[in-house]
Amino acid sequence: MDDLKKKNKVVGFKESTRAMKNKEVRKLIIAKDAQPHIVEPLLRQAEEESIEVLRVETMKQLGRKCGISLNAAVVALIKDAVNEN
Repeated sequence: MDDLKKKNKVVGFKESTRAMKNKEVRKLIIAKDAQPHIVEPLLRQAEEESIEVLRVETMKQLGRKCGISLNAAVVALIKDAVNEN
């Protein structure tokens, strides 16, 4: 997985949910140890909208990859206005 510190992204459930509703997400990254009731709604929506989902082992690892000192259950990579990949 690329270094997420420099990617256009939102971190966390609320921000990821908002981005999903606005059709801005190109990829979701979810920690395997995240609580299912937190990530299940996002996983369902990602499947419905054919959004790629990647998994990382832990929330701590995902937070660290994003350059934050907190754990992160979910990160949504945002579509680029010029290139949506």
